[in-house]
Amino acid sequence: MINKRLLIKNLLAHNDENSFYDKKRQINIGEKEGKAKFLKHICALTNSNPKNNSYIIIGIDDPSNEIVGVDFFDDSKIQNLINAYLENPPVIQYENIAFPHLSDDKVVGLVTIRAKANSQITALRKNIWKYYGGSVFFRDGSMSMPKVFDLELTDTNSKIVEAIEQHAQNNIQYTLDGVFDFMNSRKDYNPTYHVFKEYFVMCWSGQKKIIKNQTFYSRVDIALINEQVRLFYSTLDEVEISYNTDYFKIIEYVNLGLNGQNKYLQLEETCITFSNNAKYSINTKLLFQPPVYDKKALHHIFNTNNALLDKLRSHQGLNNSEQEDLKNLPITYLICYFNGFSQAIQYLESAKSLLAEYNTDVYRLYKESIRILRKVKYN
Repeated sequence: MINKRLLIKNLLAHNDENSFYDKKRQINIGEKEGKAKFLKHICALTNSNPKNNSYIIIGIDDPSNEIVGVDFFDDSKIQNLINAYLENPPVIQYENIAFPHLSDDKVVGLVTIRAKANSQITALRKNIWKYYGGSVFFRDGSMSMPKVFDLELTDTNSKIVEAIEQHAQNNIQYTLDGVFDFMNSRKDYNPTYHVFKEYFVMCWSGQKKIIKNQTFYSRVDIALINEQVRLFYSTLDEVEISYNTDYFKIIEYVNLGLNGQNKYLQLEETCITFSNNAKYSINTKLLFQPPVYDKKALHHIFNTNNALLDKLRSHQGLNNSEQEDLKNLPITYLICYFNGFSQAIQYLESAKSLLAEYNTDVYRLYKESIRILRKVKYN
């Protein structure tokens, strides 16, 4: 089993960006340009590595190579995006890797890309941003470049990548160090661990509370120590955790509502199933059912939100009531969208820079609402 933290260090130490790995400060697949560039790099790395894994490391400052980290990204449906836009799509996996020197809310994103066994060329399926459907990309050194369609796929990196992955294999010391690191760093949030199938070590922590005989956790952190992969992290959500000898299950809840009448709604279920052959699988299921509200009340909230954004753009001050409304703006825009206000998402996305400049707490609520939208949208 590969220790993903060690793998990242080995990739960064091996060389600069090349034909089997790329590094990014951040990605933004919520916007057309960012999504298009991400798809271009996936396409190029797949075609340049038909027989081995290729990687994108996210949260690296270029050119200093410093590990600076990015926000936790728990988009389990990113494969749906790849399948929708690419012909002969590869199998990809996005994982969040914790590093001790980063703050709790930062990780390094690791995208693992594996071409399917048919060795057919991967191409864009349809137009996106300035790239046309049918475009094919390959890696030319550190660049993802368009190429003519009749190029043959060649295998030049398998031995190099195999050696890098071999040097990143886990051992008992890395596992024990990972458990102790987790238990010490999370000692204020009831950390615990469990060993599955005498091999896999799961650690998790959270603030525990019992509501109507159900146990929930907030400020949750969950990690598979063998691979140094953070499986879940949130400072806002309520989470229900259950497990037995074969699986570890997480049910995530979101707090939604209007005028202080909020309720916790199930968002997504994630089940990690452990096998006896030292393998595991992760399956997710969307549970979310959007709440329905009166359209007249939503029209009033929608217009109020728009007026608040206009005030921020013109740098007008907000009174106490408006400041409270601004805290609710991201989630109420989301509720409006779920109830048929299609323009609400455009307004919400346009608010990003305004909210980031105004207040870090409000911006954190914005990112949370975008995360919920992304999960629901990809499903």
